[in-house]
Amino acid sequence: MRKRFADVLRLLVERRVDFMVVGGVAAVLHGAPVSTFDLDVLYSPATENLPRLAEALHELDALYRDPAGRRIRPDVERLAAGGHHLLATSSGPLDVLGHLGEGWTFDTLLSRSDMMRVADFEVRVLDLAALVEAKEHAGRDKDLAMLPVLRETLRLRSE
Repeated sequence: MRKRFADVLRLLVERRVDFMVVGGVAAVLHGAPVSTFDLDVLYSPATENLPRLAEALHELDALYRDPAGRRIRPDVERLAAGGHHLLATSSGPLDVLGHLGEGWTFDTLLSRSDMMRVADFEVRVLDLAALVEAKEHAGRDKDLAMLPVLRETLRLRSE
């Protein structure tokens, strides 16, 4: 895993943000031999979590990736609206997601996640079977291309 991703995760953990790692970095943490260019996290929309998340994003100098070039910063109000927050940060691209697919939220996926060690701290990571399901449901070309590798990693881990 790239150092910059670890730095973002460490900051989120230090700021006590309730989140889980999803997407390509989750696949890497589960041992899948894949590459990714951004970090995807699914966040808890709990009222007490949003200010912690907003503060961490402020520390990362996060701005929405806006094709029009506007400099829009994430804040508690925008985060409370849910949805996907596609951000550029001082540590690289970060996608802060309010849900996966149709209705998979932090709370509904909590039981399908595991705590994993990254460097000298732990983060919550979506389990590999749920990640496969999420990629199947997403159906985008890049997700479909990753599925054979994820399925094989899942098969090897269950032997």
